[in-house]
Amino acid sequence: MTLQRMDNVGIVVDDLEAAIAFFTELGMELEGEAQIEGIAADQMLGLDGVRSAIAMMRTPDGHGKLELTKFHTPAAITAGPLDPPPHTLGLHRVMFAVDDIDDTITRLRRHGAELLGEVAQYENVYRLCNLRGPSGIIVALAERIG
Repeated sequence: MTLQRMDNVGIVVDDLEAAIAFFTELGMELEGEAQIEGIAADQMLGLDGVRSAIAMMRTPDGHGKLELTKFHTPAAITAGPLDPPPHTLGLHRVMFAVDDIDDTITRLRRHGAELLGEVAQYENVYRLCNLRGPSGIIVALAERIG
């Protein structure tokens, strides 16, 4: 048996509507929303009484997906600092290729995004940055140059 593909990356958020707005502004498309609860959810997650809302966001090319999840019960917990630094163990960030990094930063700031550090240039190939988005999610942007 071989791996077929990466299906999605799951991100737990505290404000689902804000997260949907943020990733829509970035250029992702809302594929669908659903309420998740019941025995299958409890079994899969190893939790009791799961009740959550999810939104599946899709990149314009259709290959990348984020599953944004808002837990109603049990309530989401914080595993460490609310805004962990980029060198924290675990899932680090999600990176997206963009055609205009400056415009993207400007648009995402209207949704509360904060630049971590500054926009950096890697050789004559990329302009790169990290932003902190909703629920403390670190989103990296890469603009190919040259």
